[in-house]
Amino acid sequence: MNANGNGALDGAVIAVAGAAGPAGRAALLRLAEAGAIVVASDADTERLAQAVDEARYAHGGATVTGDTVDLLDPTATREWAAQTEKEFGRVDGLVHLVGGWRGSATFGETDLSDWQLLEKLLIRTVQNTSLAFHEALKRSDRGRFVLVSQSGAAKPTEGNAAYAAAKAAAEAWTLALGDSFRKAGGEEGPRAAAAILIIKALVHDAMRAERPNAKFAGFTDVKELAEAIAGVWDRPAPEVNGQRLWLTPEP
Repeated sequence: MNANGNGALDGAVIAVAGAAGPAGRAALLRLAEAGAIVVASDADTERLAQAVDEARYAHGGATVTGDTVDLLDPTATREWAAQTEKEFGRVDGLVHLVGGWRGSATFGETDLSDWQLLEKLLIRTVQNTSLAFHEALKRSDRGRFVLVSQSGAAKPTEGNAAYAAAKAAAEAWTLALGDSFRKAGGEEGPRAAAAILIIKALVHDAMRAERPNAKFAGFTDVKELAEAIAGVWDRPAPEVNGQRLWLTPEP
């Protein structure tokens, strides 16, 4: 796929949840470049508007819209999904980039208020978006649900108990969605796919500017993540459905 719009994403309608952060901005740019119609959401109206404008200006003629959506509200999330399909006639993808981190120095110092926050950010938003977009993605001929997870879900460290547990739960939920797509496809195989991209951590230009001597070993640049997100549409649904796709070495 490329800027000429002749790839797997050309004309695809892709919703991006958590679009205002560095990873979201990179994803909006890459999806717009690939010819997708991009429907972005975030809780931060101002930062979302900036991200949408940036993607529009970078790719003249690209359709990039923004909606302030409370993804912790299942009704609001379903309304966003329904409105997106009504306006554009289809939904071909949901990219979940809602993030957050809390941790402690040791296991014993874990504060369960961290879990309460992370459960909302990392699990509840996945539940609400996947349920809201499930049927539309099944109707698509190239539906994809893309979750970004972290290698600690497979090998947690003691200070990351809450974070790793939340990520592991989000992965399990996404794999269950993939099983739904598998069953819906029958003998022909799934037409839609739920895939998990796994990183160690993300890095972007502003981080490098702030810490010019840092190595960021094993980190994934947000542009590389955006490329991997777009690449999920390049591969057949049966190949990526229910799969953990590692962008960092497996622990």
